[in-house]
Amino acid sequence: MKVMNIYPAIDILQGNAVRLRQGRASDATVYGKPMEMAERWFRLGARYLHMVDLDGAFEGAPRNHGVIAEIVRTFPDLKVQAGGGIRSMAALEGILDAGVARAVLGTSAVKDPAFVADALKHYRDRVAIGIDARDGIVKVSGWTADSEVAAVDLARRLENLGATLVVHTDISRDGVLSGPNIGATKEMLEQTRLRVIASGGVAALDDVRALAELRHPRLDGVIIGKALYEGRVELGEALRIADCGFRIANFEKRNPQSAIRNPK
Repeated sequence: MKVMNIYPAIDILQGNAVRLRQGRASDATVYGKPMEMAERWFRLGARYLHMVDLDGAFEGAPRNHGVIAEIVRTFPDLKVQAGGGIRSMAALEGILDAGVARAVLGTSAVKDPAFVADALKHYRDRVAIGIDARDGIVKVSGWTADSEVAAVDLARRLENLGATLVVHTDISRDGVLSGPNIGATKEMLEQTRLRVIASGGVAALDDVRALAELRHPRLDGVIIGKALYEGRVELGEALRIADCGFRIANFEKRNPQSAIRNPK
């Protein structure tokens, strides 16, 4: 059984690494430059990064792929997934050619299913779908527009198109340190056959522990943003907890009597 991955988040807006409160560009906190943040998380043990071109997400076309490409070149041992404004095959191929491990498609999953189907056909293993929801309803265009589509319903449609991985964000919890929406994550895992990366709300190591304790083989990982930037979560400890939780699950799988004697 695989380890739950930890994805430090780097969101880029007007050349800076920022965190938004519930996705609002007007409520941004600047933490430095993207390259500085990438080096920081790499030095602290990160193996993955989750990067978002916020300018691209708001404007509908890539704006920061050059910065992302530079980070990929500088830290070849990091596996970078990146999204924001990828709404055409040219934009998708551009970011993949830059060397990212995975591109994340968001708005196009609702507005352009034909493009998504084509992207999955040609680059299935290098494409994830971002499902960003508030109260269970998907938001698009940098979280500024309501799609009127339920998150799980969209996930099922995408699964039929060939999707294998979604990044599921609870917008109401993003950037506010209120704890992740464990229930919504479990629903996504239970109602689909997709691998899921949880996003939004992680505020403390206990939140990482709660996700790891789901011990679900399709929980690919969790994205952590503001809690890392503000020192509420220490990356090394988060990595240790994620690894430990899945090692326990693997032990119990191989030793079912132990799981019975020590129920969750």
